[in-house]
Formats: sequence, structure tokens, C-alpha cells
Amino acid sequence: CLTCAANLMKEMSTCGIGQNRVLPEAQENNVKKLLPRPLSRVNGWSPPLHSFQAISWTTYLAMSIVTFGIFIPFLPTSWKYAANAVSFVLVMGGVFMFHLVVHLIAITIDPADTNVRLKKDYLEPVPTFDRSKHAHVIQNQYCHLCEVTVSKKAKHCSSCNKCVSGFDHHCKWLNNCVGKRNYWFFFFSVASAAFGLLGVLIILLYIFIQYFVNPNGLRMDPLYKEISSENTWLLFLSLSPVPVKTPVVLSIAAMVLLLAIASFVLLGHLLVFHFYLISKKLSTFDYMMQTRFQKSPRPAEKKELPPRKKGNVSQVRLSPLRVMFMERLRPMCGG
Repeated sequence: CLTCAANLMKEMSTCGIGQNRVLPEAQENNVKKLLPRPLSRVNGWSPPLHSFQAISWTTYLAMSIVTFGIFIPFLPTSWKYAANAVSFVLVMGGVFMFHLVVHLIAITIDPADTNVRLKKDYLEPVPTFDRSKHAHVIQNQYCHLCEVTVSKKAKHCSSCNKCVSGFDHHCKWLNNCVGKRNYWFFFFSVASAAFGLLGVLIILLYIFIQYFVNPNGLRMDPLYKEISSENTWLLFLSLSPVPVKTPVVLSIAAMVLLLAIASFVLLGHLLVFHFYLISKKLSTFDYMMQTRFQKSPRPAEKKELPPRKKGNVSQVRLSPLRVMFMERLRPMCGG
């Protein structure tokens, strides 16, 4: 009997009978309490890194390799070595290098407010915002999360977990906030990227037109004298020539052309938008708030009800449900 009782107790404990159970709500609260509080990010190199960063760097490297390694060697000599003018190749190289420098600076700069950078410890976790105590994160120029006094144009970024001076927007491509300290580096990064893509488009259009008009105009390098077949082209002439067939060159050029057009349209639109913001002396955040305010429906004006006259119930407007209810009550109340 004792053995049977012990086995029964073991089965009950296995099935969860007699154990102290925890409600799902309590379990969720415990999980939230166990989650570590987020840290403030210093710049675009602070974890977690964004996938858009990998896309931007891959696109930049791909454009650089195919432009200077494949397409520029197809250009005529006059484009490469201008006697009394700056060569097109030198301009393209300068634009690509300038974009790389300003892009790195925009990522590396800490755009936080001055008091945040001086007084805040980035190694300490950000406190949890209690809406029962404070209506807004920043009140009277004091941030309850950064726990410092900030400037008037500062906004608290939830992605970077800190207040940014002159907040414009949080850029996923930089993985960093764009504010007063790095806005112009961001702007020139966009402008140089758009200008560089325009140069790539000019090169590709020249190559396509020249291929259908006079293909031999693209085979001006001395190494082509050793190649008899017109269906063979050399890639990476300046480093290590790689012979390929015509469909390979045309396929690479077509894919790069589509990518350059799409990127140029997007970056050109962004550049024009920021030209507009600069002319209006607005930030991206200000523009979004104005747009949201204009689109939000205005509170409907209250309709004034006609004044009620005493003793005249017929002029009082009743809802259909109330009328039906009163009709049913009439027989019960004697008319």
C-alpha cells in the first residue's frame, strides 16, 4: 500500500497536480522584469548593427569595383587623360573618395546633446519611463530618461536611447541619428552618392551607345591587338585582364545600369527633399509633425440644439429606440 501511494504521488507531481501554478499574466510580468534594460548607443558602430548598413556597403563596393575595374577602361583616352582639364576619371575617383569620408564621419559622430555627452554614462542602462508620473519624456527641457537638461531642439530617440541635439531623423542606412552635429556630413554623403551615380549612368550610357554604333571604339587598349575575336572582351584591364564573352559584359552592364537608375532616383528624391527642408529652415522631424497635424481630423463643431420649450414635449427630439420604448409603455400606463 505504501508503494502504491508513493507511485500515485509521483504521478500527481508529474502531471502538475498539487503544484503551485503561476498565472500567464504573472509569468509575462516576470519575463519583463528579467529583460535587461537597453543601453544608449554612441554612434552608428554601436550594436546592434542594421541590415541596411550591409546593403549600403555592399552597393558601394560593387559600384566601385565595376566602375573602375570594368567600365572606365572602356572609355576613350581623352576621357582618361585630359591635357588641359581635369580628367573625368579623376573627378569620379574624387567623388567616390569624398563620399566614403563623409559617410564614415556621419556614422562615427555622436549626435547626442552636449549635456548627454558630458554627463551621461553610456554604460548605465536607460531607466524605464513611467507614464503614471510623467506625461512626456522631455518636460521643461529635462529628459526623464537621460536625466539631464537638454536644448530646445533636442528629441529623445528610442532607437539610440538618448537625446539628440537638433534632431532631424534616425537613419537606418547610417545606423545613427542625424542631428545638428552630423547633419551636413549626412547631406554631403547623399549629394556625393547621387553625383557619383550620375557619373556611373553617363559611363554606362556611353558604353551601350558606343557598342551599337562602333564597338571598336571600346577596344582601344593595346592588349586588344592580341585578341582576334570581336566576341571577346577584357575585364579588369588595369590589374589582371580577364577574357569574357560579349553576353557576360552586357549582362553586368545591364544589371549595374538598373541598380544605378533605382539608386539615383531614390537618392535624388531624398536630396531634393532636403534642399526643400533647408530652404524652409525645417528638419525632417518638423516636416513630419506638420504633415501629421494637417492630416489629423479637426474636432467637429458641436451642433447647437434648439431651445426646449416648457410644456411642449412634441418639440423634443427623441431617438427611434426611445420612441419605440415609450409606445410600448403607453398601454401599461393607461394611455
